[in-house]
Amino acid sequence: MAEAQYNAGSPNVALIMVGLEDSLAEEIAYAATGMPWTVHRADCENYISTAKRPPFPQAVKLSHHCMAVIDFDKDIEQALDSIAYIQELFSGKAALIARSTDRNPDVLLRAMRAGCNDFIGGEFDAAGFDETLQRISQQWTMRATSNMARGSVLTFFGAKGGVGTTTLAVHFATYLVKSHKKKVLLIDNHPQLGHVCVYLGIDGTSYYFHELVRNLNRLDSELLRGYIASHPTGLDVLSSPDVCGTRKVVEPEAMSQTLDFLRGEYDYVLVDCASTLDDTNMAVIEASNQVYLVATPEIGAIRDLSRLVDSLSQNDHNGERVKAVINRFSSQHGVNLEQIEKAIRLPVTIKLPNSYAEVVRAGILGEPIGPAQKGEFPAEMLKWVCSVAGPALHLEDGGKKAGFSLWKK
Repeated sequence: MAEAQYNAGSPNVALIMVGLEDSLAEEIAYAATGMPWTVHRADCENYISTAKRPPFPQAVKLSHHCMAVIDFDKDIEQALDSIAYIQELFSGKAALIARSTDRNPDVLLRAMRAGCNDFIGGEFDAAGFDETLQRISQQWTMRATSNMARGSVLTFFGAKGGVGTTTLAVHFATYLVKSHKKKVLLIDNHPQLGHVCVYLGIDGTSYYFHELVRNLNRLDSELLRGYIASHPTGLDVLSSPDVCGTRKVVEPEAMSQTLDFLRGEYDYVLVDCASTLDDTNMAVIEASNQVYLVATPEIGAIRDLSRLVDSLSQNDHNGERVKAVINRFSSQHGVNLEQIEKAIRLPVTIKLPNSYAEVVRAGILGEPIGPAQKGEFPAEMLKWVCSVAGPALHLEDGGKKAGFSLWKK
């Protein structure tokens, strides 16, 4: 399997060619270079399926869209298996093209029923294929426009442990609900022993987020409700296991498809991630509208933040998704703002004051600091939330206090 990249445009497109002769594959790839896409090419000499998964590069699997050309002459059944696998991998994002030289109507019908909307037969027609590419591009543009009303995914990612990432995610989520009346889902994406439910003062559920991802094949609104833990404010939570030894593998493509479903259910989906850049978290980051990298103004966290920025900026295609957040910032102690921005080569978007005692107390009680409370921390949190969701609609805390805490009976 060969892999190559063309263009520096947007969006990212996976170009997958299955069973094609080399000359045709090159002509198709050359035509794709004329489109305003960044093309990640993968050539499969043999047919592929769920039983014969190819080692696609991460750039291919995480592309915004996929265009696949599959040969139907060698083996129709295996060609159909290849289509089924590509559709599973790129749920709702694949443009499928069948290649057959004999123009057999039965073959065309089976290809169409399997999901192919275009066909290449006989000699390659470059002009006709350019029209096909333009049509596919227009379809993707229209689909992206229709998805603009869907919810936003905001990911919170700590440069290292202990910088307050979960605390900020919890407060951001509750402020969206309390002050902006948004429908919000907060996901604890730690494989085990996450702290979201602890800081919210709720008991979680017996079902966890990663279990929901593994049930993607039957995911709908009704199933989702069985996994949700509800906070008295109206915030919905998908929790992490609160016991050890529950870690299981989650497929990156399943994570991407789950988040795509959830953004159709909520105004905002917030994801509190563990501080590891594994394939699953990279899938979360790729699916996010905004990625908040959280650090504190001490040398170890800033070093790690710099490395994270270097890694993620390669996948930040428009240069606007990745934001630096400095928590517990003080002008008198720690690394100053100018030094931080020089080290990470990125402006610091958000600064939260060092209100450590106040925040720790809120975590112990399981009662997040409300947007109507006085103090620097709630004022800066509210300013941050308003920069994302617009002006606040309501600033009275109201609502019932959470009933569960490690320290309350």
